[in-house]
Amino acid sequence: MDQVLVAVEGLCKRYPDTLALDNLSFHLKRGEILGLLGPNGAGKTTAIHILLGLLTPSTGEVSVFGLSPLKDRHRIAKRLNFSSAYVNLPTNLKVYEVLNVFSRLYLVKNAAKKIKSLLDLFEISHLKNRVTGALSAGEKTRLNLCKCLLNDPELLLLDEPSASLDPEMADTMRGVLKKIQKEQGIGIVYTSHNMMEVEELCDRILFIHQGKKIAEGSAEEVKRTFKSGSLQEVFIKIVRNGDLIL
Repeated sequence: MDQVLVAVEGLCKRYPDTLALDNLSFHLKRGEILGLLGPNGAGKTTAIHILLGLLTPSTGEVSVFGLSPLKDRHRIAKRLNFSSAYVNLPTNLKVYEVLNVFSRLYLVKNAAKKIKSLLDLFEISHLKNRVTGALSAGEKTRLNLCKCLLNDPELLLLDEPSASLDPEMADTMRGVLKKIQKEQGIGIVYTSHNMMEVEELCDRILFIHQGKKIAEGSAEEVKRTFKSGSLQEVFIKIVRNGDLIL
């Protein structure tokens, strides 16, 4: 359980007019849920895209399963998955067809059984023959969550996965994540603006602002550091005083 799944050291990502990530370092162990937090534009999605091998770092070292996301992307892709409330799946395919296509890409065994269990889990079995483009935002989010669990990943990268979910389904999602974390020892990098959700779900928290690490530790440790009663208070303090290094 102490195996390091993700290791990031001195990560920088520069664009012509901005520094999206500024000397960022963190790690994720197997069986751990890390909350990657910060305001819009903090660099969270940039960091996740680098872990996925979709962006090239300007400087710094990044490894996933001890491999390079850029050089070993295909080897890594078999062992992880990604979900975001803001990523669209093919809109012209039916729900079942979308999951069937991805199950083939992931070489999922007993794909029909796996797809049925995930559709049931996220309560969208009744939508299996509906065209994906006709789904509501919350239904698309649930479909994306089904997709990201098809290959039983060792590592999940979840970028605001509950943003379009109602409270009941968001609670179901958290229950699913806790269950697979416990049973499979999966590691999860989790971004969210819902601080109550983060506090319930995450073992450790990394706050970043303007690409820099501002605070790291358990929810209780971070609250003590900022002398705050809640993570929401911490979030507001960081946004209003983002250059504060404690």
